[in-house]
Amino acid sequence: MMMNMNYTASKQSSPRIPEVVIPEDLVVNIALSTRYEINRAFANLRQIALGRDIKKFLIVIAGLWLLSVLGSCCNFLTLLYIVFVVLHTVPILYEKYEDQIDSYGEKGWVEIKKQYAVFDAKVLSKVPRGPLKDKKH
Repeated sequence: MMMNMNYTASKQSSPRIPEVVIPEDLVVNIALSTRYEINRAFANLRQIALGRDIKKFLIVIAGLWLLSVLGSCCNFLTLLYIVFVVLHTVPILYEKYEDQIDSYGEKGWVEIKKQYAVFDAKVLSKVPRGPLKDKKH
């Protein structure tokens, strides 16, 4: 059993969809900026891997350690949700309490500098270092 349906065309015109054009210079500028940031990140990673900047090296170790502790406490989706919530709430809280956060941040930064100076004097200065040779290929 077949049914034959005839549809009549409506007399309304089709909706107007605006033409979207992305300027070429905008795309080129974005690509150049992205390339610059990626190259800068690679340069930082190289400096960390070579061990020339011990401060960055220690910060990376601490960050990876913190990430491993957080990762062992929860699964990936929970960690992703926590990061999502934090990234959406911290900027709002910072805007609201900017003055108090900045003063605590300055006090904390001064304390971190003091502790790093002590650590540098007692531990890092006693680590023997060989001559650094940068091989060029």
